[in-house]
Amino acid sequence: MGSPIVKPALHLRLSQQLALTPQLQQAIRLLQLSSVELETELREALESNPLLELSEPGEEEAEGETPAPNQLNGSTEAAANGGGSNEAAPETHEDLPYDEPMDLGLERIDYGGGPAPDDADGMESQDQEQEDLRDHLLWQLNLTPLSPRDRAIGATIIEAIDDDGYLHESNEVLQANLAEIHHVEIDEVEAMRHRIQHFDPIGVASRGLSECLRVQLDAFDPSVPGCTTARILVNEHLEAIARNDRVRLCKQLQTSVEDLDAAIALIRSLDPKPGAQVSPGKTEFVAPDAYAHKHNGRWIVSLSPNCQPKLAINQHYSNLIARARRDDATYLRGHLQEARWLIKSLQTRAETMLKVATAIVRAQIGFLDFGAEAMRPLVLRDIAEEISMHESTVSRVTTRKYLHTPRGTFEFKYFFSSGVSTIDGGAASATAIQAMIRKLIGEEKPTRPLSDQALAAELNKRGIEVARRTVAKYREALNIPSSNDRSRLG
Repeated sequence: MGSPIVKPALHLRLSQQLALTPQLQQAIRLLQLSSVELETELREALESNPLLELSEPGEEEAEGETPAPNQLNGSTEAAANGGGSNEAAPETHEDLPYDEPMDLGLERIDYGGGPAPDDADGMESQDQEQEDLRDHLLWQLNLTPLSPRDRAIGATIIEAIDDDGYLHESNEVLQANLAEIHHVEIDEVEAMRHRIQHFDPIGVASRGLSECLRVQLDAFDPSVPGCTTARILVNEHLEAIARNDRVRLCKQLQTSVEDLDAAIALIRSLDPKPGAQVSPGKTEFVAPDAYAHKHNGRWIVSLSPNCQPKLAINQHYSNLIARARRDDATYLRGHLQEARWLIKSLQTRAETMLKVATAIVRAQIGFLDFGAEAMRPLVLRDIAEEISMHESTVSRVTTRKYLHTPRGTFEFKYFFSSGVSTIDGGAASATAIQAMIRKLIGEEKPTRPLSDQALAAELNKRGIEVARRTVAKYREALNIPSSNDRSRLG
C-alpha cells in the first residue's frame, strides 16, 4: 500500500498583531527620557545626522511664520471652571515663564518660546560648588599662626574628619600618615586635635558624642544655669537622658528638678552633629518640563520654554537630494526620513506631556488652591482614560518630569496617590492624610504627644476611615518619631 499523496495548497488567514515600528519605538523611548537625557539624545542626533540642525531663536519670525500659542485653553479653563476660583488661592505669579510660540510643523518644531527665566531678583544663578566642612576647617587652619609641622598635623586631622564632624582615625594612624613628611609624637597629634575642636563649628574632631557635647559646653560661662550639671550628664549619664528618667537622675546627682531641667535644656540646645551645618547635602536642581499658573481665575498649563531645543531640516542638504548621485541620494534620503521621524516623535512627546500635565492640574485644583490637605486620590488609570491613552504611556510621561506651580516644583508622580474611603462615601488621598497627620502632630502639646490611636480617632472624627496601623505607616513615611520618642524629645 503506497503512501498518501500530499498536494500543495494555499490558505488565507486573517490575524491581528501589534507591531512596534521603528518610529513607534523611537517615540516610546523619547517619551520616558528626562529633559537632561533628551538633551543628550538630541545632541548625538545632531552630530550623526547632517539633515538635522538647530534653528536660531527668532528664525521662524524672520521667515514670516506666526506660531500659535501653546495653551490648551479649552481644557485648562474647563478645569478651572470645574474647581471654581477662590480668594484663598495662592497669589498669582504673572511673571511666571511659560511657553508662548510653538510651531508644530512636521519639519520644524519649537518648544522654546522664550529665553530661560532669570532668578527672581534679576541676578544670574550661581551654581558654584558649595564649601564643605573640610574646606571650612582648612581655611581656619591657614589663618592660624602655626609652624609648618603643626600645619601638616592639622591638615591630616581635618582630612580624616567625616561629614558629621567626627574623627574616627586613632592618633597612631594619623601619626603613621604623617611619617613620610614629619616625625611627630602622639602628644603633638592630640594637642592639635584639641585645638581644631575649638574651630568653627565647635566640637568637630571629637571621637564620640559625649566628647563633642562636652567641648561645646566648655564654651559656656560656668555661671549659666545648669551648666555644671550638664557637664556631669554628658560625661556619665547620656543614656539616662535618652530614657528621660528624671526622678532617678535627680537622686543620683542630688540636684533639684529645676536644675536638672535647665541642664537638659542646655544639652538639647547643643549640636550632636556639628559638621552637618557646614556640609549640607549637594543641592540638586531640576528644570520644570511644564508650568501651571493662575490667570484671571483660571489655571493655565503650558510647556517649559526651554524644555527642548528647536530642530529643523537642513534645507541645504535637503535640496541636494534631487541633484545627488544615486548612492549619495539614498544616503541623504535615509537621514532625511530619520530626521522627520525624530521631529515628529518630539512633537508627540511634547503634546503628550502637555495633555498629561493639563489633566493632572484639572484633577488637583484643590491642591493648587488650598495645599496638600486638599489633594484628591488619583491613579494612572484616571489620567489615561481622560486623555484616551494607555496607562503605560502615562507612566512614562510622569517619570522624571516636573511641573512648576506657585506651591513649588513637583514631579508628576507626586500628584498620584491611592485613596482612603470617607464616611460620606467619598475618598481622601494618602498625600492629604499625611498632610493632616503632620498638621495634627505640629499642633499637639509637647508634654502630651498624640499616639497613633489618638491620631486615627481624630481623623475618624473628620470623616476619614483610617486604622491605627495605617496612621503608623504614614507617620513613618513622614519620618516623624512615635509618641514615646516625641515625649522624650519634648
